[in-house]
Amino acid sequence: GMRAVLKFAHYTGAQSIAGRFTPGTFTNQITKQFKEPRLLIVTDPRTDSQSVREASYVNVPVIAICDSDSPLQYVDVAIPANNKGKLSIGLIYWLLAREVLRLRGIVSRATDWDVPVDLFFHRDPEELKKSEEEQAAKVEEAAAAQAAAAAASAVPAAPVYEEMAVDGAVEPAATMVEGAFAAPAAQSWEGEGAAAGGAAGAEQW
Repeated sequence: GMRAVLKFAHYTGAQSIAGRFTPGTFTNQITKQFKEPRLLIVTDPRTDSQSVREASYVNVPVIAICDSDSPLQYVDVAIPANNKGKLSIGLIYWLLAREVLRLRGIVSRATDWDVPVDLFFHRDPEELKKSEEEQAAKVEEAAAAQAAAAAASAVPAAPVYEEMAVDGAVEPAATMVEGAFAAPAAQSWEGEGAAAGGAAGAEQW
């Protein structure tokens, strides 16, 4: 819950101790890390038992996120929740930060808080890398599909030949056009000569 604690402190202006708690932070005034808080919020009273005990020495109220196995000694307000999962811890601190801002009047209850809860979740670098690789693979697949669709649309369609029935047989329509460009039939010179001779004889008679 280190990220959730840091984000809660960032949005509410509180001081955070993310990591190991130095003994004497609340009781030893000589140390550089000495603090005098008015309220202490801990994620796990079992893990943060040293800070809870020191808070009881200086009369600092303690609010703790308690699971079913968490000790309640020196805890003034217990928030029942799962304090082992990163998602649960992030959600609890997000709700607390939003409620603090609403009590201060910074955020209206009539509108939603514009800060997403995902910012309070701890993100493993390996998980981030894996998610980025998955997104890159999806983008490549989409680009390949678009390229294949474009290539398929660019291929010209095959010509379609209509078929017609000629003399009881099915022949392509192109055969009908061939007749228009066929060479004329050879003429007989003998026939023409006979016809010319007959015409001349008729004129003489």
